[in-house]
Amino acid sequence: MTSLSVFSALAPYGWDEAWADEFAPYESEGLLPGRVVRVDRGQCDLVTADGTMRADTAFVTPNDPMRVLCTGDWAVVEPVGNPRYVRTYLPRRTAFVRSTSSKRSEGQILAANVDHAIVAVSLAVELDLGRIERFLALAWESGAQPVVVLTKADLVPDAVTLSHLVEDVETTAPGVPVLTVSALDGDGLDVLVAVVSGGTSVLLGQSGAGKSTLANALVGEDVMTVHATRDVDGKGRHTTTTRNLLALPGGGVLIDTPGLRGVGLWDAGTGVGQVFSEIEQLGARCRFHDCAHESEPGCAVLAAIDSGELSERRLESYRKLLRENQRIVAKTDARLRSEIRREWKKRGAEGKAAMEAKRGRWH
Repeated sequence: MTSLSVFSALAPYGWDEAWADEFAPYESEGLLPGRVVRVDRGQCDLVTADGTMRADTAFVTPNDPMRVLCTGDWAVVEPVGNPRYVRTYLPRRTAFVRSTSSKRSEGQILAANVDHAIVAVSLAVELDLGRIERFLALAWESGAQPVVVLTKADLVPDAVTLSHLVEDVETTAPGVPVLTVSALDGDGLDVLVAVVSGGTSVLLGQSGAGKSTLANALVGEDVMTVHATRDVDGKGRHTTTTRNLLALPGGGVLIDTPGLRGVGLWDAGTGVGQVFSEIEQLGARCRFHDCAHESEPGCAVLAAIDSGELSERRLESYRKLLRENQRIVAKTDARLRSEIRREWKKRGAEGKAAMEAKRGRWH
């Protein structure tokens, strides 16, 4: 099969000249490139120029969980064999990673080579702005462009109420497009279709956020099973159990993911900074370059709280995510762990000195 025919067959799945250049060393060995559609139980489904095939991933299951094959990877696969084997995968351009719930604090890759991270948020329940911030931190850190999609907009018929909800999310997501969509009647879908038509998008969100319904609407057919949302609390059941890559009729591909109950940060310091860019900008104007925005004189962040420019909730969320991210990084980085310990000791000594000074004044 010629390079031209490979390009033609795989272009709808994101293949381009840069990927072809990365694959060139393997082409002389007669190996095939393929986009990973799904991974399960030591095997994966790939779309190749020869069609969709199943392959064994035994050669790409190292001890490092950050290097296992995942949906969205461009794999190098043997053209024949029973079973066929994936030899390796091409270097990832982006990777969406979260912390696992294990005590070993490992990272888990949810999707690779993603251009847009679509955070689906249901309007059927009260907005959880803190959770949106958490998703966005991971999305920014992945290297993808986040997009917040407020689903089930048909459940908020009042235009004024809907605009207030959108405004709340926009304040929470600086620099991120916020779209309202109703998969039931199609409102807002045209804008989302235009976004996802350019590249690879991953669909993220909690169970009940309407991801599977949204995926069906984008694909144009019922490719994902949809379960009814519980009336009691507006939550849905898990309908997607694996990550699936779907080609879209209007161009682009979509990776649908299972509903995520836990969204732990994984070395997402840059992402947190982008989510809270206004706080970082304010912090640059503080009197002290290492200002902790707690009680220091000349703190521009606290001044913004006092003036109403910045909300207390936003600052608390920023502090919480920074602390969480610092803990997870410290568990995997001895150097940073020692730096954090030194900082703790320094702050402890400063606090002790301040307390002793106060006692001296009292006596």
